[in-house]
Amino acid sequence: VQLQASGGGLVQAGDSLRLSCAASGRTFNNYVMGWFRQAPGKEREFVAAITWSGSATDYPDSVKGRFTISRDSAKNTVYLQMNSLKPEDTAVYYCASRRGYTLKSVGAEYDYWGQGTQVTVSS
Repeated sequence: VQLQASGGGLVQAGDSLRLSCAASGRTFNNYVMGWFRQAPGKEREFVAAITWSGSATDYPDSVKGRFTISRDSAKNTVYLQMNSLKPEDTAVYYCASRRGYTLKSVGAEYDYWGQGTQVTVSS
């Protein structure tokens, strides 16, 4: 399984950004896809998760209402739409996947990880 994250960049507070995670190496019908982030000096933080069917999603309160996770099964790609970005959203963002149908917010529950993409939000 390979996960390739992209779409990061430097934006201003209040702007939007969409991250992409291209998945390859197998079929993902029974996988959960997640996004995590890690800021310098901080622990990794759960950002969003989605079942491959798209029937269920999960977000922490810190991004709920601003971030939206979605997937395009035809393209084997998961997206993270980030709106109303804040300086505290600055971090390296990682996509991850895990076998199964249960949404998880703990990184250790995920089997595969992509490389990170940097998101920097200036005030």
